[in-house]
Amino acid sequence: MDGGPSSAGSEDPDLYGLLGVDKSASPNDIKKAYRKLALQHHPDKVSEDMRAESEAKFKAVTQAYEILRDEEKRHMYDTHGMAAFDPSRGGPGGPGGMDINDMLAQMFGMNVGNMGGPGRPRRSPDEEQAYKVTLEELYKGKTVKFAAEKKVVCGQCNGTGAKDKVKPNKCDNCRGQGLREAYRQVGPGLVRKEVIPCDHCEGSGMYYKEKDRCKKCKGKRTVKENKALELYIPRGSMQGERIVLEGEADQAPDQTPGDLIFVLVEEPHDTFNRIGHDLSAEVTITLAEALSGFSRVVVKHLDGRGIHIDHPRGKIIRPGEVLKVHNEGMPMKRGDNKGDLYLVMKIEFPENGWLQDNSQYEALQKLLPMPAPLIATEEVDEVEYEEDADIDHMGAHQGDPRYGNEWEDDEDEGEGGGAQCATQ
Repeated sequence: MDGGPSSAGSEDPDLYGLLGVDKSASPNDIKKAYRKLALQHHPDKVSEDMRAESEAKFKAVTQAYEILRDEEKRHMYDTHGMAAFDPSRGGPGGPGGMDINDMLAQMFGMNVGNMGGPGRPRRSPDEEQAYKVTLEELYKGKTVKFAAEKKVVCGQCNGTGAKDKVKPNKCDNCRGQGLREAYRQVGPGLVRKEVIPCDHCEGSGMYYKEKDRCKKCKGKRTVKENKALELYIPRGSMQGERIVLEGEADQAPDQTPGDLIFVLVEEPHDTFNRIGHDLSAEVTITLAEALSGFSRVVVKHLDGRGIHIDHPRGKIIRPGEVLKVHNEGMPMKRGDNKGDLYLVMKIEFPENGWLQDNSQYEALQKLLPMPAPLIATEEVDEVEYEEDADIDHMGAHQGDPRYGNEWEDDEDEGEGGGAQCATQ
């Protein structure tokens, strides 16, 4: 609220009422009241079935005492209410980093009005899911209209789950808290205690007989309906970006709806690879084009345009050479700028036997540069060779006993401290 209230606001819990003292109570009165309530609600002083409720109440009165026992914090509370301890409302946060509003909401269910007014509405969980997009869609941007099935608060009973004018009954299973303890196995012989919504009252803390339940939602307080939604993906968006539809997650009574979040998953592309705002593509040209130049469309871009390259004669393109085209990568979200396009050149050599007779070979040899000078040696061996060998197989003989034990000797020397030097 703008300006802040002059006293504890109606939206805040009444800490004095929680401790059962007046606002004019002395520090000693506050201390006595706290000791009495702490002893009354200490979890170790109650039966097992009451322990969860007592623990929540014990924490609540403790947090109230931590504020009211301190003169500075008490003055802040008297002046600004709980907003003084709430970072979301401009305050520095509650004592020990804990939010007493959440604690009271857990203690008294969805509403803590009996402690001086309703607590801040809780927020239902966000819903996150992956959304696959093509590189073309990320290049041009995309708007998707779809119908989503979601839970909404029942309009007939306004989320109470009951027929009109039916008085609620406190749920026996959770004692009106809307929560209950459960044990979940997390490993062999290991269990963990958790607090989960009560399945008997659907987390409301109130229970209605079947004849008193709302006919539309059958007492579940929410119904399913289809809602038309629109998802806008800006051009230039990237892998992993989150598109948020605020407040479009499933609704729950007494809670602010969470967000529906789509996480973009970029699908692989047949032609282009992307890094940031830059693109790369492999372009195949013939040997004749590599040697004598070319002028043609080399790739179809993501928006359907042909990218034309005019490579002049006299500039030879070698395998793996990269041509950089400025401002033809992915668009930036702001402005008209784009990243760059890198074209990796791949040269397609002719098939074996493409020349038919000796005269063609002789003519080609006259056109091409002369071979490298002959290597002069005293002895020459003519050897056989294997075509299409795989360089990744290099070193495959290591450790093979058919090729001797020199590798084993090297390992032994390494273990023994290395080779020995000869001395004279």
